[in-house]
Amino acid sequence: MAGTSKGEHRIGLLNGIAAYGMWGLVPLFWPLLKPAGAMEILAHRMVWSLVFVAVALVFTRRWAWAGELLRRPRRLALIAVAAAVITVNWGVYIWAVNSGHVVEASLGYFINPLMTIALGVLLLKERLRPVQWAAVGVGFAAVVVLTVGYGRPPWISLCLAVSFATYGLVKKKVGLGGVESLAAETAIQFLPALAYLIWLSTRGDLTFATEGPTHAVLLASTGIVTALPLVCFGAAAIRVPLSTLGLLQYLAPVFQFLLGILYFHEAMPPERWAGFALVWLALVLLTWDAMRSAHRARVVAMSRRRDAAAAAVDAVDV
Repeated sequence: MAGTSKGEHRIGLLNGIAAYGMWGLVPLFWPLLKPAGAMEILAHRMVWSLVFVAVALVFTRRWAWAGELLRRPRRLALIAVAAAVITVNWGVYIWAVNSGHVVEASLGYFINPLMTIALGVLLLKERLRPVQWAAVGVGFAAVVVLTVGYGRPPWISLCLAVSFATYGLVKKKVGLGGVESLAAETAIQFLPALAYLIWLSTRGDLTFATEGPTHAVLLASTGIVTALPLVCFGAAAIRVPLSTLGLLQYLAPVFQFLLGILYFHEAMPPERWAGFALVWLALVLLTWDAMRSAHRARVVAMSRRRDAAAAAVDAVDV
């Protein structure tokens, strides 16, 4: 049993690394789709993602959730909100990468945990521990420093962080699996995306049919690029602790940041380094606090089990 558990954990860890690794390396993919613009790429991503997940669901015969979802209007409305928010996130990210803002895009996903905490305080009235407050304060200072460095607020980063944190909050309320959720969201996105592609075609601006078969295949593969990391993430989520996933999530922005500097050769003046250093300090504080809290919870749980076992022994003796 222990060997099986260790093997399952290893499989989960590899899937987690694969998921966040693919998300981290995806900036290499979007430039391959030029001369398609960000909006056309986004529309193809919606259309082909639905095709890919629909095929996957046909093979796995996982359709029961769809009927249940249609019978619950409030849950369906939340899916529609998730679809709208992730549309903004995808569109801004594709545009940012293809416009030479990979580093700023990576910052959005570094800031995301801090934004998630902020939304929890503002919307869910959650109470923060002192270290979490310190991390949020350091994160705010980082945004101020970066605003000075860029000469403007880091809008791309903030938009990506807010949209993805909101998406995570809504998905938590919905409670669907990764593939099922993507299928429901892209089903909502499908008709508007298809209508946009048809409109581009009538204007003669659709690159799908005019730039050769390789370009068409690359645009169609946006569905795989979108869904495959989610499949790996789903496999990881059921096999490794949330604390491990929480650490793995930093792989994606780290890869994006390194690509922005080393591959795309984006500028990093001292003020930006200072801003990023503050963000990383905030994340270190959050990670340390989360690990300390998880350790305390384990100690309390073990103490309660020992007390329960001792009480059971005493009851037998009596």
